[in-house]
Amino acid sequence: MRLVIARCQVDYVGRLTAHLPMARRLLLVKADGSVSIHADDRAYKPLNWMSPPCSLLEQPGRWTVTNRSGEQLLIAIDEVLHDASFELGVDPGLQKDGVEAHLQELLAAHITTLGVGWTLVRREYMTAIGPVDILCKDSAGLTVAVEIKRRGEIDGVEQLTRYVELLNRDPQLRPVRGVFAAQEIKPQARVLATDRGIGCVTLDYAALRGHDDPTSRLF
Repeated sequence: MRLVIARCQVDYVGRLTAHLPMARRLLLVKADGSVSIHADDRAYKPLNWMSPPCSLLEQPGRWTVTNRSGEQLLIAIDEVLHDASFELGVDPGLQKDGVEAHLQELLAAHITTLGVGWTLVRREYMTAIGPVDILCKDSAGLTVAVEIKRRGEIDGVEQLTRYVELLNRDPQLRPVRGVFAAQEIKPQARVLATDRGIGCVTLDYAALRGHDDPTSRLF
């Protein structure tokens, strides 16, 4: 991970345009290839970002970040106040609460909840940025990464997006698509998932526990 504090202005050029005027900001370059720009507020949310895979071209006073669709972040740097790199190693991933852990166990045991003919590859499939909850194959034999939450929100969709982008770099797995599974999925998360080409599944915990047929609603 690389942390740069700099006076900079940022222009996004792609499906739309956006401009951040000159100010002091934190530029975060992560090992997964993502680049994000942060202010000293907004909690964890960046002002702008580019998800991997993307490339970073550094020139004197200018960074150009380009993704595979040709969208760009153009970062004009007036002054660098701090520049440091750290090796964090492989993260063990978020430890889920009891309900989420049990949902993962139940869904893995009843993977056909997601569709007839689906098969389990493995639970907790490790990647360089953490474990994918479930990796499975659909009825056509294509790889699917499943992220499980008790309550599905935007950050869960972002997490799954990073996993899918990383897994699609593996020629033995791609093409890989994502499925976001939760007991409740917030409308904003569903909209973002649809925009990212990620399927959404509302899980019935009681049904998966055997009180009913293990079925869900797939949207």
